[in-house]
Amino acid sequence: MNVFEFVPEGIGECSVTAWIHTYPGTGAEPIKHPAIIICPGGGYAHVSAREAEPVAKPYFAAGYNIFILNYIVGEQAKDFYPLCQLAATIAHVRKHANELNTAADRIAVCGFSAGGHLAASLGTLYNEPEFLEKFGRTDHIRPDAMILGYPVITSDEYAHVGSIQKVSGAEKGSEKYAWFGLDKHVDEQTPPAFIWHTAADKGVPVENSLKMCMALSAANVPFEYHVLPTGGHGMSVCTEEVGTPSEYNARWMEWSIEWLNQYLGGESE
Repeated sequence: MNVFEFVPEGIGECSVTAWIHTYPGTGAEPIKHPAIIICPGGGYAHVSAREAEPVAKPYFAAGYNIFILNYIVGEQAKDFYPLCQLAATIAHVRKHANELNTAADRIAVCGFSAGGHLAASLGTLYNEPEFLEKFGRTDHIRPDAMILGYPVITSDEYAHVGSIQKVSGAEKGSEKYAWFGLDKHVDEQTPPAFIWHTAADKGVPVENSLKMCMALSAANVPFEYHVLPTGGHGMSVCTEEVGTPSEYNARWMEWSIEWLNQYLGGESE
């Protein structure tokens, strides 16, 4: 295992922690692993450590290379800056795939809460002119799959207002604020998604993921969706380590790995 940090080319004020599978010995051709870029939550106000390494561990154990994005937040979260950083990260991983022992065509994004909004933004806005004008690059940035945990999605009455205000830089009810409702941007090119939420979530109402699933269904995009009956917002991996132990809810991780294996597969030479 090789752990290191890097800053994607051309994008400052963020860092990526990489967990890369390595193998001892010489002369053997490195195995190309599928990868997951993790976007922790935090309302675009901070980046939650509870949704970083604790999430990375089981995915790494399942054979995935991991890239944890520490993206820009707060007042600087507007003007597409977090999304530019995520887009630059996936472009970096694809460009350096050989040295990162990564399969360039098998890269998923995984996000929670506002990090789920960020991950889903790459899956839905990667070809939007408004974003591309800001990004200013022509890299291949569409993810191959999305894993979204209790994601912020809508900009309607079910919105997590603080997150949408920060990422849009606009007031509730304005046209710019409404534009960041991602269910409105889903089309047939949106990547397949695994989504989970709890029905009891009071922080980000379950209607956020419900509306995302409705949009995916309307566009004929494959998805798997789990609504768990109990548990509050921000459960992460639902273990003692993150302070939200629930053996029942923790099953989402195993389910997501099984789902992801269908789309990204395991190791390849």
